[in-house]
Amino acid sequence: MPTEDGAGHDLRHHGDAEVRDGGAALVDLAVNVRADTPPAWLRERIAGSLDSLAAYPDGRAARAAVAARHGLPVERVLLTAGAAEAFVLLARALKVRRPVVVHPQFTEPEAALRDAGHTVDRVLLREEDGFRLDPAAVPEDADLVVIGNPTNPTSVLHPAASVAALARPGRTLVVDEAFMDAVPGEREALAGRADVPGLVVLRSLTKTWGLAGLRIGYVLAAPETIADLERAQPLWPVSTPALAAAEVCVGSQALAEAAHAAHRIAADRAHLVAGLREFAADGLRVAEPAEGPFVLVRLPRARAVRGHLRDLGFAVRRGDTFPGLDEEWLRLAVRDRTTVNSFLQALDRAMTLAAS
Repeated sequence: MPTEDGAGHDLRHHGDAEVRDGGAALVDLAVNVRADTPPAWLRERIAGSLDSLAAYPDGRAARAAVAARHGLPVERVLLTAGAAEAFVLLARALKVRRPVVVHPQFTEPEAALRDAGHTVDRVLLREEDGFRLDPAAVPEDADLVVIGNPTNPTSVLHPAASVAALARPGRTLVVDEAFMDAVPGEREALAGRADVPGLVVLRSLTKTWGLAGLRIGYVLAAPETIADLERAQPLWPVSTPALAAAEVCVGSQALAEAAHAAHRIAADRAHLVAGLREFAADGLRVAEPAEGPFVLVRLPRARAVRGHLRDLGFAVRRGDTFPGLDEEWLRLAVRDRTTVNSFLQALDRAMTLAAS
């Protein structure tokens, strides 16, 4: 059932809704999972784990691999069924008085907090500021702050120093880095930092590796926070195939492939943004600079344009379910140049139809 805030935002609407049922045949620019994944070597590793399904999952090797990948002790790592489970654990396990979510961003953290009975305050970043973080805008008495970096859906990459400036004694600072491995060099990452008080970093392996259906992610935090979250988890929360995927996806071969993919995504994003700029005379604006594997755009009659795009074979993500945005916004996943060129042609037609 949808979780709505006081302004009527459907916090449980996500990009996959655009391609379910009748949308399955559409070219998907709505979901932020990298195209043509998982790769063959990852499929083989997951398939090989099926021989062990009779045994209960043992996450020790995967947990150690994640810890080694970030240079942390295993006590600072918790494996989860995707980042979404981590948000639920945080909402249920942590004792907080005044949680604050920085928007626009992924809505699941606020939905989880509301479902756990918390009253959630918001800091709304502004378009005129480029949706960039001003640490001074966060209330000083907030004892839980949630922010994405790079942020979904704005594609803003906040400086690590600005995000770390949100840390305070007695405050939990949750940084959603689900898309950080799509940033070349993972610059501005806080994963692996143990010097920021109260820091909790969430990572997802589902976006880069095409594992949304498998559900695998992890939390990096102080040992006492990890212990609190682990107590809130059910037994064996991560399946054996997901554990096998986690272990191999943080290995050297996978990290090298992810780094290569990040540079390719950056080039494809630049091509998409350049094409979108051609529509400036028609009122389309791109939120820039974009640093994630998606782009946020504002355009007149966006709802009608989105409908015409569906008729022309393309699914895009509506933006009005994100607090701080309205129905003039759309989010577009970055795809290869051939797909982008076809999409830009369809967008031209859709905008013409919407204006007629």
